[in-house]
Amino acid sequence: MEQLSRRTFLKKSAAGAAAGVMLLDGFWLKASRAAGKDYFAAEFGIDDAVCRRVLAQALAKGGDWADLFFEHTINNYVVLEDGKVNQAYSSVVLGVGIRTVKGDQVGYGFTQELAEKSMSAAAATAATIANAASRKPAAKFSRLQTASRYPLARLYTQAPLAEKLPIVQSVNDNCFSASPLIVKVNATLADEQKRILIVTSDGIKAEDLQPKSYLYAAVTAEKNGKRERAGYNFGGRRDFSFYTPALIDELCQEAVGRVSVLFEAVQPPAGEMPVVLGPGVTGILLHEAIGHGMEADFNRKKTSTYSEMLYKKVAEPFVTIIDDGTNDYLPGSINVDDEGTPGQKTVLVDKGILTSYMHDKISAKHYQVAPTGNGRRQSYEHYVIPRMRNTYMLAGPATPEEVIKSVHKGIYVQDVSNGQVKIGEGDFAFYVSQGRLIESGQLTAPIKDVNIMGNGPKMLANVTMVADDLEMSRGGAGYCGKDGQMVPVGFGLPTALVKSMTIGGLKA
Repeated sequence: MEQLSRRTFLKKSAAGAAAGVMLLDGFWLKASRAAGKDYFAAEFGIDDAVCRRVLAQALAKGGDWADLFFEHTINNYVVLEDGKVNQAYSSVVLGVGIRTVKGDQVGYGFTQELAEKSMSAAAATAATIANAASRKPAAKFSRLQTASRYPLARLYTQAPLAEKLPIVQSVNDNCFSASPLIVKVNATLADEQKRILIVTSDGIKAEDLQPKSYLYAAVTAEKNGKRERAGYNFGGRRDFSFYTPALIDELCQEAVGRVSVLFEAVQPPAGEMPVVLGPGVTGILLHEAIGHGMEADFNRKKTSTYSEMLYKKVAEPFVTIIDDGTNDYLPGSINVDDEGTPGQKTVLVDKGILTSYMHDKISAKHYQVAPTGNGRRQSYEHYVIPRMRNTYMLAGPATPEEVIKSVHKGIYVQDVSNGQVKIGEGDFAFYVSQGRLIESGQLTAPIKDVNIMGNGPKMLANVTMVADDLEMSRGGAGYCGKDGQMVPVGFGLPTALVKSMTIGGLKA
């Protein structure tokens, strides 16, 4: 096989990914080889002996433990606008991050070069967090056996551009066919193929191939000289076979339906009133307004409202909240987290009682509990912090009809966007992009140009009814930001009644 420099490898990887070319000799076989063990050893020479020497350098000045995080990611995007594919591009990420931990302090170094000399220099940078006698890493690494929650029938890097173009073209055609009001369509197909390898100084070795893709339709409609815009997406850790003609048709019908209803939308009255959160994508409120406050680093630092609430009542007995890495094909699902802990399910709130935070190894040691598999990072350039995966509330005893019927005057929220949250206090504001008025227990006029505001812990305490229709969001384009890092997440919710929230609609 041809030996390539990193610069040449990355340049050819990006070009080949954008063009959808398969080269059977040389670099492209690296990216296209089926998932298997020892990818980084086979393609970049990262064997156990190299890892042990680099880890020894990371522990040269002491430290409690150290780890290596190798990454090779290829991203592809195909964008159709105005009836033409005007963008088709790729990006490639390759490198290693090296962490040395002393107590709750982290030393971190990273390099794009997978040569041992460069890795040792990055390890020396990480080692400066400590100032004691050197420690030795484990003499042998044990491979972690993981689940397979997002298998690919075929790697993304094996799908040529010619197979992707009909998908975005079909989105364009279907959206225009769905309504004569549509004047503009934007269709995006994105995919990410991420390979990781974690090696820890205490002898754990874990490898994973994490796919992620989504298909997005954004549409603009015009009626009587007035324009409205809406969009929708489907995706997750999905194979390309997921994007069937039936799914594309459903996507287009959803996007067109969302934009069409906006021409009839009204502004609700402003003030305090009951809010019914619809199933599925509204789980983003649970994620943003409540979930972040249950990440252990905020509680360890006493900046979260929940830092003194562990094992106390935070909601009614019919409320149970889960953060889960074990769901098949969802964006936040992981076989292993980014510090070598297997993906798992964590019960945060059990029948109204806060029972656990989301932990990485540092916070787990602080609280003297086991890590929950929530140690995540954006890339090899970033260190691990506790992050959500797929966060949702379990179904309750009511029916959706009973929840809506219980409200005399309020609003029903179908989807939200553009949220802002103060994680410490839990205060939040979200824009309602899709929703309806509730009048005398019935859904009536669609609403728009309205914000909902509140406090996360108070909102959780004010959930007075939960229905039996839990749905997980089917989107794949969402990322969660924290400390300058973005990671893919999922969320879900059953229909739920919050007895009082602030609505920023029309003043009386």
